[in-house]
Amino acid sequence: MASPYPQGDREKVASKLPGSLRQNLKVRAAEIGTDIQDAVTEAIVAWREEPESAAQIDTAGAESFSTWLPQGLYDGFKETCSSRGVSYTQGLAQAISRWLDRNPSPRHGDTSDIAERKVVCNQKGGVGKTSVAAGIAQAYAEEGKRVLLVDYDPQGHLSEQLNIEQIPPGDNSLVKHMCEEQDGELRDLVHAIEEPRFEKRLHVLPACFDAFLLDARIAVIAGQRRGFSKEAALERALVALEPDYDVIVVDCPPSLGIAMDAALYYARRRKGEATGRSGVIIPVLAEDSSATAYTMLDEQIESLSEDLSLTVEYLGLVVNLYDSRRGFVATSSLANWKSIGDPRVLAVIGDLKEQREAVRMRKPLLAYAPKSDQADAMRQIARAASQ
Repeated sequence: MASPYPQGDREKVASKLPGSLRQNLKVRAAEIGTDIQDAVTEAIVAWREEPESAAQIDTAGAESFSTWLPQGLYDGFKETCSSRGVSYTQGLAQAISRWLDRNPSPRHGDTSDIAERKVVCNQKGGVGKTSVAAGIAQAYAEEGKRVLLVDYDPQGHLSEQLNIEQIPPGDNSLVKHMCEEQDGELRDLVHAIEEPRFEKRLHVLPACFDAFLLDARIAVIAGQRRGFSKEAALERALVALEPDYDVIVVDCPPSLGIAMDAALYYARRRKGEATGRSGVIIPVLAEDSSATAYTMLDEQIESLSEDLSLTVEYLGLVVNLYDSRRGFVATSSLANWKSIGDPRVLAVIGDLKEQREAVRMRKPLLAYAPKSDQADAMRQIARAASQ
């Protein structure tokens, strides 16, 4: 759409925009070869001309955003916001979101047959990896995508929470397939979650007790078999299942060993794959020890990427179990996470009861408490981690 202000002088305007939209705007503008200020101009003009919509954009955590717009456009935009009863931040978020929908990535079609791969990881335990992995998998299934949720942690908390038995030692399992010792099809081990909300689109690959020895087993096999890539072990196992799913979510163990290398390799951006589809989601806590753990994981990702010439994309951070009543350590830590910028904070989840209750009831969170703040946060993460 041509701007109605092609020759007008521009004025600098300041507003706020969610970090995910700001990042996607920057990337998309570069992909299609337009200036950000022209993209925002086009977005606002189109939004003002379109019928009012009730669709709301999650603007929690929106940060400062400034650009240059034609004289008078921002004043008109504010008038439209007032007439529609929305904040300026909400109006701008809606405009940018619609512009992104109208201007898809030119590389989007290159990856339509590749399942998105979301690897949820952190070498620190107790940060909520399992709840985040399960939550976003449910959110994707809820919106109509076919989802495989992989319990990659030998502790099996994910399987237990969803009332699925772990695979006994010695039986056919994900570990057997990773070690090329399988005695059956991996898809035969997958369980469908029988919840009407997901319409059998959410499947789970259960944990197996053999995974406690996975690092040692892979190291031995790599030393015995020429051409056996230990980093590609998880991909070798799961690649046969990928055509059956739109999204594969991996709940990782708290480890920095070979198993984690294999998960990071699986999360890498494949040849021809667009940005923002596959990568790592890192749950953290608002405390100092979590920052230390993040630094260690970041070093592992950078080292693996450099050694194998990979691109492992950081889809974002999730600050979990946040409670400002814990004082300065919590509030300052949250500020530090947000200040990183890249990776961005996808969501801040409070220390709420619904997830614990869902675990006790052995039900998926989005089925047990679909209207809870935690459920909404999972949907927010899922959306942001696919843009």
